[in-house]
Amino acid sequence: MAGQLLEASWTLHNVEQRFATILDVAEAILRRQRHFFEFGPMAMKPMGLKEIAEEVGIHESTVSRVTSNKYMSTPLGVFELKYFFSRAMVSASGSACSGTAIRGLVKDIIEAERQAAPLSDADITRQLADQGLVVARRTVTKYRQMLRIESVERRRRQA
Repeated sequence: MAGQLLEASWTLHNVEQRFATILDVAEAILRRQRHFFEFGPMAMKPMGLKEIAEEVGIHESTVSRVTSNKYMSTPLGVFELKYFFSRAMVSASGSACSGTAIRGLVKDIIEAERQAAPLSDADITRQLADQGLVVARRTVTKYRQMLRIESVERRRRQA
């Protein structure tokens, strides 16, 4: 019975430690992505696992494991913790922008388009370039599909 009690104690300790690690990582994400919570997806900053790992004092692989299949409820909705990580994309001015922010811009551009004349992915690419963001047309297509937005042909037919 003493052995089982010891094993239960260790299990409880491990669960508490795991919870504390998840909480530390989530709090670090909140601190780094504060602007996202104030202004939405276009304010998302590029952020890597390494940055959070260094801030929390754990290994990158631990951050990866901790953020997989874990969700955060926010005033903007429920997001997987992995959502907040993205590589930096450099704009023409040299500033860094996250893929999430660019997806937000793509969504805004499409929502602002005239229904009678929807924009092609190439048109969206040109508009992003006018804003100083050099993004390939294929990337715009990928982001549009991730956002579950129909192609220009389907949007024309729907109009």
